[in-house]
Amino acid sequence: MPSLWYFAIFDNHLGSGNAEDLSFVCSLTNSTRLEFFGIDRNGLGGALPKCIGNFSIALKWFGVNENLMFGEIPGEIGSLVNLDHLNMYSNKFSGEVPSNFGNLQNLGALRLIDNNLGGTIPTSLGNLTKLIILSLGWNNFHGEIPSHLSKCQSLRSLDLSNNYLSGTIPPQLIGLSSITIILNLSRNYPSGVLPMEVGNLKTLTKLDISDNMLVGEIPNSLGDCTGLTSPRMGGNFFRGSIPQSIKSLGGIEELDLSRNNLTGQIPEFLALFRSLKLLNLSYNSFEGMLPLEGVFKNATATSIIGNDELCGGLPAFHLPKCTFKRSKRRKIHILVSSACATFVILGIALVLVFLYLRWLKKKVKEPISTSMDDSCPNISYRALLKATDDFSSMNLIGVGNFGSVYKGILKENGTTVAVKVLHLVHRGALKSFLAECEALRNVRHRNLLKILTVCSGVDHQQNDFKALVYEYMENGSLERWLHPNPTPSHRNEPTRTLNFFQRINIAIDVASALDYLHHQCHIPIIHCDLKPSNILLDAEMVAHVGDFGLAKFLPGSSSNTVTNRTSSVGIRGTIGYAPPGNLFQSKKVYLGKRC
Repeated sequence: MPSLWYFAIFDNHLGSGNAEDLSFVCSLTNSTRLEFFGIDRNGLGGALPKCIGNFSIALKWFGVNENLMFGEIPGEIGSLVNLDHLNMYSNKFSGEVPSNFGNLQNLGALRLIDNNLGGTIPTSLGNLTKLIILSLGWNNFHGEIPSHLSKCQSLRSLDLSNNYLSGTIPPQLIGLSSITIILNLSRNYPSGVLPMEVGNLKTLTKLDISDNMLVGEIPNSLGDCTGLTSPRMGGNFFRGSIPQSIKSLGGIEELDLSRNNLTGQIPEFLALFRSLKLLNLSYNSFEGMLPLEGVFKNATATSIIGNDELCGGLPAFHLPKCTFKRSKRRKIHILVSSACATFVILGIALVLVFLYLRWLKKKVKEPISTSMDDSCPNISYRALLKATDDFSSMNLIGVGNFGSVYKGILKENGTTVAVKVLHLVHRGALKSFLAECEALRNVRHRNLLKILTVCSGVDHQQNDFKALVYEYMENGSLERWLHPNPTPSHRNEPTRTLNFFQRINIAIDVASALDYLHHQCHIPIIHCDLKPSNILLDAEMVAHVGDFGLAKFLPGSSSNTVTNRTSSVGIRGTIGYAPPGNLFQSKKVYLGKRC
């Protein structure tokens, strides 16, 4: 049929997932007038043949989505320069996106979501100036969030969610005013602040930046996005209060600010949003009285758990009553007035203390550092400060109970390291530091995270400062590889990022480390908190067991006194039950992790 221009067999039950299912495709190269090719939503398997590059130059629609196709995407598709829609989502395509896709100058929609594609997002996609919809989510893309996509001045919908993208959010991309439908950057690994250019998205409907590593305050410019109906910002490290500028977003239907570090009172204006149907403020540090109107009348539509300082609200929220007694305020006022005379005396004492501290500060030498062994140089607080760019949030790679971990580059030799800065204000942090130093001082094994040196001294404000410096692990924790992200609702199987042999090798590495700690060490050591997030992978995917902050020496050993001194908590490890990250089964196995 050389005059065939419309070929559509979608929404059937064709194919059996075999490589031969697509044997008919090459025969369509004889149809020189073909404009529409749609075989989506079947059971067709196999790899796409390269003969697709010989399809009619008049082809405008190419749809193979929701099948069982695999292998790499043929670069020959890049020769179909009149394509308007390219839909290949929900298959098992792997490899990288062909760079010659940038030749598809007439492309209006590119949907590659929900595959196994990897590599970096090619810069050539910035040439697609007519592109309206770009969906690359639910793949394995890595590298920085591409700023070159800001050249797609017609872009209205952008989905980069559920990948491994890192770096900062490019201001020129999040400020691309043409995006009006959805901007989804969720479940990646970007750090830094949310750029104030987000205010350029004045007509954007849906914004999803949840489950990332963003820090800082929510910018006031977000209030300029008056078209927003669904801002999702949960699962980050945002701090400060909810900005008053959000009051102008009266059309919001769903607002998620959960799992952040937000503080202050819940703004009253949220109760005035008539269209607000779902509100999630859980697991922050809000305080004060919970509003009673609007969405706060519905306890099933509002989530405020994990905010221990809230009070009032409907009985269904089970919050304590708010107590504001004027008599107490008056008593406080009287006490303050009567203490004025005492303040004069205290003021003189404080001046004397201040002068003494100034004199003492001049005598303080450079902070003292110690090294775990003679082969590692001593390092100072100032050197760590320079290595991490003043402990910049841009270099923050993890936060734990007792400290924050930063990526750093030592200026002396250019070595990339991981610096764990202890939060000494937290109860048990100092004991955790001592336990880890004691545990790692005399252990040597290829599957144990190597501690290069420690720093123990004071910072520039004369506050106690303690840090551990480790080898940098390029591939992060095992937790991110085993449980990278939830799977799409329309897929029955999770996306696998570790093959069978990698899992076997990681299991052997961990077992070797535990065998060494339990049976081959001079002093047997029990880790007490073994879990996927404490197993780190280097560039060669070799596993290293780390975080000995809760380590315990075997009772009866010569270091029994050390055990008592470095014990940081009564019950060790992850409290309750947690998934250990079973390496070989798809089902989660829950085991107690108390030591």
